[in-house]
Amino acid sequence: MDEPADRAATRAGYDAIAEPYAEVFGAELARTVMDRAVVGAFAEMVGDADVLDAGCGPGEVAAHLHRLGPRVRGIDLSPAMVALARRAHPGIPFEVGDMAALDVADGALGGVVAWYSIIHIPPPELPTVVRGFHRVLRPGGHLLLGFQIGDDVSHHDEAFGHRVSLDFRRLQPDDVVALLESTGFEVVARVVRPPEPDSAASRTPRGAVIARRRG
Repeated sequence: MDEPADRAATRAGYDAIAEPYAEVFGAELARTVMDRAVVGAFAEMVGDADVLDAGCGPGEVAAHLHRLGPRVRGIDLSPAMVALARRAHPGIPFEVGDMAALDVADGALGGVVAWYSIIHIPPPELPTVVRGFHRVLRPGGHLLLGFQIGDDVSHHDEAFGHRVSLDFRRLQPDDVVALLESTGFEVVARVVRPPEPDSAASRTPRGAVIARRRG
């Protein structure tokens, strides 16, 4: 089956900019106090369970979770990002993979995190992705989503001096919560924050939701 065009464009874009992206954003979690607090709360909820970082990028969030106790592994569409993550964090398994087609057994995980990675999923495909997260979580397992807040799509034809075609789709927290609840999740925490002054990311509000699989 041919790969969807949006997925191919996302992979190619991040392959092209992996090195400079990691240099600029590879320590983003260290600069954002509230994000670390949310990730830390998620880590406490899942304990030492198996956790998948879906859309792991250069591996910063996976590495932070690993230090907090969960048995974490990461997947990313971009082979270049996976190579960077493996090099920076050799104690954590990273593989090329697609969050829209998870190669994980039903109920195998205690946690899934998609940290600013669902923003690349076209809206019609997002319910399928969330159902996939629900499928691989055991009953009582936790999901953490991070996203930019808004109603627009920020399209980039250039990044770090490279030609790309990347769409950053902003989401509304109420819509994310409604989708999770309709898919069999119970929302246990929702955080909305303004951009932090030391962040290198775009100046848009940020949202995070932690949800538990019912059952």
